[in-house]
Amino acid sequence: MLVRKSQPVGSDAAEARRIRLTGIALMCGAVGCFAFLDATAKYLGRHVGVLEVVWARYTFGFLLALLWSNPISRPGMLRTARPLLQVGRSALLLGSTVLNFFAIKWLQLDQALTITFATPFLVAALSGPVLGEWVGPRRWAAIAVGFLGVLVVTRPGFNAIHPAALLSAGGAFCYAAYALATRVLARTDSSQTTLFYSNLVGAVVMVPVVLAVWTEPDSLLVGLLMLATGALASVGHYLLIVAHRLAPASVLSPFIYSQLAWTTALGYAVFGDVPNRWTVAGAGIVIASGLYLLHRERVRRGR
Repeated sequence: MLVRKSQPVGSDAAEARRIRLTGIALMCGAVGCFAFLDATAKYLGRHVGVLEVVWARYTFGFLLALLWSNPISRPGMLRTARPLLQVGRSALLLGSTVLNFFAIKWLQLDQALTITFATPFLVAALSGPVLGEWVGPRRWAAIAVGFLGVLVVTRPGFNAIHPAALLSAGGAFCYAAYALATRVLARTDSSQTTLFYSNLVGAVVMVPVVLAVWTEPDSLLVGLLMLATGALASVGHYLLIVAHRLAPASVLSPFIYSQLAWTTALGYAVFGDVPNRWTVAGAGIVIASGLYLLHRERVRRGR
């Protein structure tokens, strides 16, 4: 009689570990794409209008995304249970992009990113009234410490940072609302549908805007970089989606902060920006608070 050999348990654990490591690598690649996107947008902001850069990011991103995800290859992709929320969520992402691109025109990349890292705290604070996921006293303490880190970077009232920091803060609020809307839509719509509407709404809205502010790119490099903004955004979001298919969000979320390393390196290499001690200290506080929030989330889910 033949006896089937069972697969060793250790090999299953090794395969699961390999898949998670692949997800982590993809997450690091995604935030790397977003860092290059910000650096490209900052460079382009010196040659063309910011709104023109936003148009390029959405238009070329939408056209490139159509190559692998479109209503023809995926019938029913346009079908959504909550069309108004889809449009509203996409508008929030567009608003966040516009505010962020205007902010990095004057701010250093590391400064703008550290302020944007306030998004998880805003999401945690708003999850109670919006999603019914109320925050306990320990998480409220982490939120307060995280905002303290943002204040260390911005130092309001000390004239130490450009007023464009307010634009970056507004972008963080828009992105927090966008993240909450994404979590609501995840209950009814697929990620492909949500991603398609994100690019579609931004591209459609920016067409009449860019017609009013269009200026001819002054070089071939500028034109290619405008195309690159769409590619970086599309590839970054695609890597993000695949990463979340391979590993839980609780495993991937801490690696979002690796974007600060990408951004700091690009800021120095391209623009000669060196982080000051206030930015380094504030970033450390924000990252530590964010990691504690993730720890409390794991504890809550475990219970």
